Amino acid sequence: MKVNVQSVNFNADVKLIDFLQNRLDKLETFYDKIISSDVYLKVENTSSKENKIVEIKLNVPKNNFIVKKQCKSFEEAVDSACNSLERRLIKSKEKLRLQV
Repeated sequence: MKVNVQSVNFNADVKLIDFLQNRLDKLETFYDKIISSDVYLKVENTSSKENKIVEIKLNVPKNNFIVKKQCKSFEEAVDSACNSLERRLIKSKEKLRLQV
């Protein structure tokens, strides 16, 4: 799957991008027709510790899934967002199976 990563207000290191790629590749086990994904990594300038924002847009035929999570670390936010996407992909696949 093609993953486009954009980081806002900081430069993402290679380890974070590799982690993101591996985590998103696991989504293909739930739904194999994923075209691509756009990931936006943002750091908010606030005093709270939960200032890391991850927004993932998943491009699937006839559909787009968008999930936005805010956590203390990018890894935690990516995990949380991917878990949400897993549930949404499984739900979408169930709907397709029921229509046929």
